Amino acid sequence: MLLTRIDRYIIGKFLGTFFFSIILILSIGIAFDLTEKMDDFYEYQLSAKEVIMEYYIHFIPYYMNMFSPLFIFISVIFFTSKMAGNSEIIAMLASGISIRRIFRPYMLSATFLFVLLFVLAGWIIPPASGHLLSFQDKYIESFSISNAHNIQMEVEPGTILYIESYQLKNNQGYRASLEHFEGKTLTSRITAQRIQYDSLYQWHLNDYVRRDFNGLHETLTRGYRLDTVIPMHPDEMFVTAMDAQHMTNPELKHYMDRQRQRGAGNLQAFETEWWKRFASPIGAFIMTLLGFTMSCRKVRGGMGKNLGIGITLSALYILFSTVSSTFSVSGVLSPFMAVWIPNILFLIIGVCLYIRVMRS
Repeated sequence: MLLTRIDRYIIGKFLGTFFFSIILILSIGIAFDLTEKMDDFYEYQLSAKEVIMEYYIHFIPYYMNMFSPLFIFISVIFFTSKMAGNSEIIAMLASGISIRRIFRPYMLSATFLFVLLFVLAGWIIPPASGHLLSFQDKYIESFSISNAHNIQMEVEPGTILYIESYQLKNNQGYRASLEHFEGKTLTSRITAQRIQYDSLYQWHLNDYVRRDFNGLHETLTRGYRLDTVIPMHPDEMFVTAMDAQHMTNPELKHYMDRQRQRGAGNLQAFETEWWKRFASPIGAFIMTLLGFTMSCRKVRGGMGKNLGIGITLSALYILFSTVSSTFSVSGVLSPFMAVWIPNILFLIIGVCLYIRVMRS
């Protein structure tokens, strides 16, 4: 299983072409982005160091992950077509090396890219995209939300919290209610004109009315202030579907588990993001398989024809992945199926092409 010279040659060609193409497209993207945002940077008198370390250092991994399936496919087609055009693959086959053996270094390279993309998607890109959005919110275009309305959630089993409006700036909400249930039976209900967060899940209910129910009997209590523990942080009221992209894998799993315990049912966007972080890196193997089977034979039209077909297929893969994800958010498909259907479909295409190449 030691790497031969041919293995090292193919791996070097694969990874070298991939990283060169990614660096090239990111350099072009940064140039265009810098031209567009130069006035904003100048307005806030940001230094080159601040722009690079606070913005573009986070820009690179985010867009690298986004464009990876496309450039894995293009890279494989580009250098494999060139090898086929130079009769290098024919020479390998003539020396007794099988197509299956030639394909091995491709899979080794895809495994390296899979690990890289998995780590990027699960642990590096989420905080990077968070920093990216924070920078844009502060210096380019403000879009942060500090007010929430009509919040209702099960903060713990049998306890329902409702707040009509909440201001994050002063950690204060208005017209709140806290209901406790035993099974389907309401045992107590507290309403308050104002609710304020202190620390460590400590909340203050001001101008409150408490009703305790015992069968047909009701006990009414009024007061100015009631201190109570509610296992919820104010930031949880402002979590949106977009925030799923800013959570690392452990944070995303913890959030989904906690919301399920609370009885939250609308987690499609978070579950879709979770499965994407596994399905997208797997795309490295699928794109490698497709690229190899399409370009390992010398054909009329040469590299240009293969590149044209490759760009079209990879664009369809990205488009199909995006469209299928929207079906999950709308509830038409489960998050798992919506994310994995494009991979399954293109894997079937790749396997069919591979069998065809093996028989030819």
